Amino acid sequence: MKRIIIFVSTFQMEMSEDDNNMEEYPTEIHDYLAAFEKSLGSVDEMLKTMMSVSRSELLQKLDPLEQAKLDLVSAYTLNSMFWVYLATQGINPKEHPVKQELERIRTYMNKVKEITDKKKASKLDKGAASRFVKNALWEPNAENEHTSKTSAKGKKLQRN
Repeated sequence: MKRIIIFVSTFQMEMSEDDNNMEEYPTEIHDYLAAFEKSLGSVDEMLKTMMSVSRSELLQKLDPLEQAKLDLVSAYTLNSMFWVYLATQGINPKEHPVKQELERIRTYMNKVKEITDKKKASKLDKGAASRFVKNALWEPNAENEHTSKTSAKGKKLQRN
């Protein structure tokens, strides 16, 4: 996490220095860079918030599944930022091992998502289901049998 903060801070300092050399960049690029710098600022704030709480305190408050999610998001974020760093240095990140690492993390994120979805899936309440089926089925009683026989005879007479 400290590496991310250093990376973000270093990039923000470079962006501030580049503000002085704005004439070198087209206006469109400067707008994108300014938006990127703003995004980095919000990432920096989020990281400072996360760093203000010790990891052990944070993990104690979370169940194991939430801990796994936190670890995966942290690893994915760090590797994504390294991807961006490689791209800014002119290195093709698609040919770097960071690509395989991101794919590996994404695989585990999908596994955690499947587990979460299974937990959220509604479970069958057998008692409620049997009551529902029992009440939905028609049960003849003496009064219903008599009316059904007479109505059947009436239908026969009408046909003749």
